[in-house]
Amino acid sequence: MNAYLYLDTWNMWGKLISYGLAMVAVIILLYHFLSLLSNRDYKKRYDFINKNEINNLWHASVVLIFAIGIYINTLKSEGEFVWVLVQLFVTIMMGLIVGVIISNILKFYYPFYVEKRLKKLRYTPRVSPKTGKNMKLLSEDEEDVYLDEGMQAEENVFSVDYDVWIDEETGHTKIEKYAGHLIALQCPECNYQTLKVVKEEILESPTEIEEGELMKFYKCDYCGYKERKAFRVAKLKSKGVEASLTS
Repeated sequence: MNAYLYLDTWNMWGKLISYGLAMVAVIILLYHFLSLLSNRDYKKRYDFINKNEINNLWHASVVLIFAIGIYINTLKSEGEFVWVLVQLFVTIMMGLIVGVIISNILKFYYPFYVEKRLKKLRYTPRVSPKTGKNMKLLSEDEEDVYLDEGMQAEENVFSVDYDVWIDEETGHTKIEKYAGHLIALQCPECNYQTLKVVKEEILESPTEIEEGELMKFYKCDYCGYKERKAFRVAKLKSKGVEASLTS
């Protein structure tokens, strides 16, 4: 009798918890899409999607999976305790499988859809606040006049890409910053993203018994700042010849 009482109590509270979690998932999605709709600036919308969309969808999916899993386990009104545990176990396994599927979709397939939207946002003509007319996107050659030397250096190492929009009637310009194709670090001297590896030197070769040491030499393409950092190289595997880097 006590078992049935506990099961009824769980069914009641479980349903309430599942409803609450479902509401949290809906709130996450509403926050995301309302943030997009309320933001008129294409660049800010671009940055918000690029930074938050996949994470927000993943968080909402995880919360919803928990909500559905808990709700399913409140549908059993009677039965032996062992079958309740079996149902719980099956629900957890199914939740993990669904979670992996959603994670792979968001990680490997959804980014292609996001990339198309980001490309459309990036190249949608900007409206001049001066005249209310569409601005012109300058070509790579034309935009250099409006970029300082540091910005040009960032573009030259492909760490940052700048778009320059101009109102041809008034001369009003808008410069937007995007991630480039290659990774460059921020220089501690000039603060531009122009610090990159120019040379690597193995100080100690790794063996199957001892770790090795690798020295990386960095140079800023803008201000010329130089630095070097040492990295440990993992021991060689007994059947392999390649070593992996560890910082």
